[in-house]
Amino acid sequence: MSGLAERDLKHIWHPCSQMKDYEELPPIAIKEGRGVYLYGYDGKEYIDIVSSWWCNLLGHCHPVINAAVKEQLDRLEHVIFANFTHEPAVRLCEELAGIVPRGLSKFNFSDNGSASVECALKMSFQYQHQCGHPERTRFLCLTDGYHGETIGALSVGTMDLYAKIYRPMLMDTVRVEAPDCYRCKYGLERDSCGCECFAAAEETFARHARECCAMIVEPLLQGSAGMRIYPPLYLKKLRALCDGYGVLLIADEIATGFGRTGKMFAFDHAGVSPDIMCVSKGLTGGYLPMAITVATDEIYDAFYADYGEGRAFMHSHTYSGNPLGCAAALAVQKVLREDKILEKAAAVADILNAALRERLGGHPNVGEIRRIGLVNAVELVRDRRTKEPFPASERTGYKIYKRALDFGLLLRPLGDVIYFNPPLTIDPEAAERAVKLCGEAVSHILKG
Repeated sequence: MSGLAERDLKHIWHPCSQMKDYEELPPIAIKEGRGVYLYGYDGKEYIDIVSSWWCNLLGHCHPVINAAVKEQLDRLEHVIFANFTHEPAVRLCEELAGIVPRGLSKFNFSDNGSASVECALKMSFQYQHQCGHPERTRFLCLTDGYHGETIGALSVGTMDLYAKIYRPMLMDTVRVEAPDCYRCKYGLERDSCGCECFAAAEETFARHARECCAMIVEPLLQGSAGMRIYPPLYLKKLRALCDGYGVLLIADEIATGFGRTGKMFAFDHAGVSPDIMCVSKGLTGGYLPMAITVATDEIYDAFYADYGEGRAFMHSHTYSGNPLGCAAALAVQKVLREDKILEKAAAVADILNAALRERLGGHPNVGEIRRIGLVNAVELVRDRRTKEPFPASERTGYKIYKRALDFGLLLRPLGDVIYFNPPLTIDPEAAERAVKLCGEAVSHILKG
């Protein structure tokens, strides 16, 4: 164990970890990063194929973003955002207004994805109350969803791994059975799907929608559920269903925004817009914690009144609109636009997916390889024919993760789903090398 790792373990409680595991696998001390690569103090190189929890959109230490943050640092590091403003925030909202789904126009800043979701929930709740619907007090959400780990966000997330122990603290939400295209209950293949599973949403809305103020959804990609991918048609149907019942539709694009799915936002695949959208992660390229909740003029107008009417949205975060974060986000938009990142990423996405299918597609324990944009997920199963999963107690994905680290690849599976979610700037050589290392790790743990 390195000296830095020993010092770490004396004081630091790491996120989303059973710290006893660190006795066997101590924290890996990283000295620097460049592009898709991380470098340890021991000189070892790692391919960061998961974008350091999906936020490192354009690679580590991108020179354009570095320069923008350094320049801003000498001008203004932070200012209270109530009754004050600054140029980077104004410019950022002007630029984002041109790329977000149609109808979204008002930007409320916070400092992380969970906070953005909390903002959206409170905003939709207060909107319905101020529009004459105080009976609408509940929220609809998809099963196996994940929206963050603050109390409101956990309430509309439904994964027991994160939420079960806290249920006495959580809101009572209405759960809609989520699409699971790999294990389709109708026995359909992805290319022949007509979203028959949407009947579950229609039934749930018929029973509960009139008591609900909003539905929140991870569009097209349920990340923590195992990178489950479902068709755009589901979003189109959901938009119409929400409209029919007067329920607001909240898009959690924290993980899917800014090109992750091959389009700027996942909702763009469906050609419809949400009423509220949450963005974070790739917003600043992984440089600084910042999030935005974007709403329509209609929602904004429901809060606009004389102070004495008590209709203001009394919601705030100390670091709202932080100038350094705004500078980083502006640089991200500049690189995306001027370097035609999405077009280049689309070409690499095909190469990455083809390499994965060639290397792992025939493995007896690979149930499915699915993709959207550069995101690829490999679902490992005990029995490919029956789709029977491995027992969770075997920690198959975790074993592969540890072996991949030995080879210089950072995977961090979701259970037994190995996924690739690299920076959009990854080149074909690095993508193919990552697939090779992944294949070797799988072969060491699962013979076949």
